[in-house]
Amino acid sequence: MPTVFVRVFQELNDHLAPNRRGRRLEVNAAPGETVKAIVENLGVPHTEIDLITANGESVPFAHRPADAAEINVYPVFERFDIAGLTRLRDRPLRDPRFELDVHLGKLARLLRMCGFDAEYRPPFDDPALIDRALADHRILLSRDRELLKHKRLTHGYWLRSLDPWRQLHEVLDRLDLRARIHPFSRCMSCNGPLEAVSKSEIAARLLPRTARYHHEFKRCTRCDKLYWKGSHYERMLARLPASKPAGRNDDWYPDRHPNENPDSNPAPDPDAHSAADE
Repeated sequence: MPTVFVRVFQELNDHLAPNRRGRRLEVNAAPGETVKAIVENLGVPHTEIDLITANGESVPFAHRPADAAEINVYPVFERFDIAGLTRLRDRPLRDPRFELDVHLGKLARLLRMCGFDAEYRPPFDDPALIDRALADHRILLSRDRELLKHKRLTHGYWLRSLDPWRQLHEVLDRLDLRARIHPFSRCMSCNGPLEAVSKSEIAARLLPRTARYHHEFKRCTRCDKLYWKGSHYERMLARLPASKPAGRNDDWYPDRHPNENPDSNPAPDPDAHSAADE
């Protein structure tokens, strides 16, 4: 039975017991065991790994280390160029799209608020989630480590936090996505892209005060929901994660129908939602 020495780096330590983090671990591997199996047996999903070295050389998941091998395991390098090394997936997803499991509905809405393609849809069983992530080239977001260890899955991320807003910042920072934020360009309810629509075209759908005080509208291309900059917009704009300063004049947010005046608190409307409502 070979003995190997493993060290995992940066956020991959989150998957280890506290007394094992940041340390060189002695591991008794089974004969012929691959580095993928060795690392996942420690608790680290392969979907969060971008580089493994054995005795200083980059190796694939299928590599079977020799006795006394020194194995280093690194997280996904979205900020760094490691093109000369053996990446453990065909390519990173530079145009990130997400598939979210059943526990992450609030995070899905927040990612959509920031302009990211974030699907949250039944069925939520493991095979369905994996099939959709692979078919659409999506990053699977989950709180289930075992799901992210599935051998078919190529891109995934385990959320450390339980709070949706913290989860949002976690995804943006870990995947280096802040420069890609395009606020209020997607429907927060169904994930469809928004398109500009003339007021005259949707006038029959507007309540009188909405028609009086608002003149620019967008419509979801998937579910037909209407969006406009209302009283709730500025509050949500203030909560947006920091991003590049350009483009803020074109931001959009779905408002609720105002029932008193433009500065009043809007009455609830079933056709418009906000992340704060959840």
